[in-house]
Amino acid sequence: ITVCLTTYNGEKFIRDQIDSIICQLSDEDEIIVSDDESTDKTVSIIENYNDKRIKIIKNKKSKGVIGNVESSLEQAKGDYIFLADQDDIWLPNKVEICINALSKYDLVISDCLVIDENRSIIHESFYEVNKSQSNKWMALLKNPYLGCCMAFRRDILDKALPFPENIPMHDIWIGNIAAFFYSVKFIPDKLIYFRRH
Repeated sequence: ITVCLTTYNGEKFIRDQIDSIICQLSDEDEIIVSDDESTDKTVSIIENYNDKRIKIIKNKKSKGVIGNVESSLEQAKGDYIFLADQDDIWLPNKVEICINALSKYDLVISDCLVIDENRSIIHESFYEVNKSQSNKWMALLKNPYLGCCMAFRRDILDKALPFPENIPMHDIWIGNIAAFFYSVKFIPDKLIYFRRH
């Protein structure tokens, strides 16, 4: 498993997120952190874990959200890739449920609980708020793909990378690649606290 975690000035939340991820990984798994020139303590907090599974890429110049995600994906070695944002929190069964679903599908997307910066639940279901649909043609009109709720097989990177210029967002691109060339499953499980500011 590779978890691709992108960071930028996330010192307030990064510890909660890494703690929620690392306890679900084996010794053979990895977290690829791509940091986009943070000016706070984000990188030092991550370095203090002193865990061989955590590898940090420090961008020499700012790449923005999409370029930062691409940097982490380019370094991923795992057969299964999970995307993660710096300010969310994974629920304890996320990896187990996603890996089980990935035995049948190439990309899975879970639902999530939406929280504010104080961890108060704003919405019980992102699917409901977003009116997410699994129809690939409807997805071209209204994006149902939320990167931090995605896990996928490595094969998808063969078609998804490198990202073309001017894509609207990385998760839209990866989700549509998966929908039109592979198999996608929206699972009902709520597997993360998704933080909205």
